[in-house]
Amino acid sequence: MNEVILTERLAKQYGSFNAVNDVSLQVLRGEIYGFLGLNGAGKTTMIRMLLGMIRPTSGAAYLKGKLINAASSTIWNQVGYMVETPYAYPDLTVRENLEAMRKLRGIVDYRSVERIIDRLQLGEYQNKKAKNLSLGNAQRLGIAKALLHEPDILILDEPSNGLDPIGIVEIRELLQGLAYEQGVTIFISSHLLGEVSKLATRIGIIHAGSLLQEVKASELEQCLRKRLLVAARDQHTAESILKLNGLPYTVNEQGIFELSRSAEVLRPDHVARLFVQAECPPTLLQVIEEDLESYFVRVIGQKGATAV
Repeated sequence: MNEVILTERLAKQYGSFNAVNDVSLQVLRGEIYGFLGLNGAGKTTMIRMLLGMIRPTSGAAYLKGKLINAASSTIWNQVGYMVETPYAYPDLTVRENLEAMRKLRGIVDYRSVERIIDRLQLGEYQNKKAKNLSLGNAQRLGIAKALLHEPDILILDEPSNGLDPIGIVEIRELLQGLAYEQGVTIFISSHLLGEVSKLATRIGIIHAGSLLQEVKASELEQCLRKRLLVAARDQHTAESILKLNGLPYTVNEQGIFELSRSAEVLRPDHVARLFVQAECPPTLLQVIEEDLESYFVRVIGQKGATAV
């Protein structure tokens, strides 16, 4: 296997509080792994352990097969990262911040700064001091610094924070290009399932420090619950038809029948035929699908979370 990022029962405990609890995952080369969870779920703690910023209480993390610890200094030349708020020298301009990072990284090619300014569309702001940037442009600067040395591994904590819709699309396309065209492995945390589902190839959902579920983005659609809504002018007769034909149902707050068994959801025409044959044509026959946010809340709710 060509795991680029690997964790084995990684855990971090602060006193009696489990910030991260026995998380094992692997990310392959060229994959975009979306690490999804509410604020405080353990995402940033996980990223900090991956980057060697904090020591795990137990378990281990590996990047390109190298154990992450105090001695793992050589791997960082291949890793770009941005954790929580993007750090910058506030009184230096965007260009000066990138020049400082170029020198700290030991990058000889001074044109690398020009290239990354163009790539992140920071040209308009290159002479603006970092402290005067909007949150979105500060985020762009943070991503630019993470990419300046053209890393093989990119670890980003909430990179879409503060970006406007156009900026979100631009960063999404940039990251997908890095992964699909250059084989860069990307680990990205977020609390926005809708955005992560458009970006990631695989998604892991973390809550209260535990990894609850992993799913391929291509298979996410299959995880969403679908229901068939049915109503008729004579609801009493409609209920009798459902019972007579052995169709399990619930009644929602609006008094509408909801059928969730796939046999009915996939064949609403069959249900309609039963109603018409019983001379009780439906006034409502609609398949509705759970949205991504509802799915996310349902998954974490199954573990005792409160929907917020």
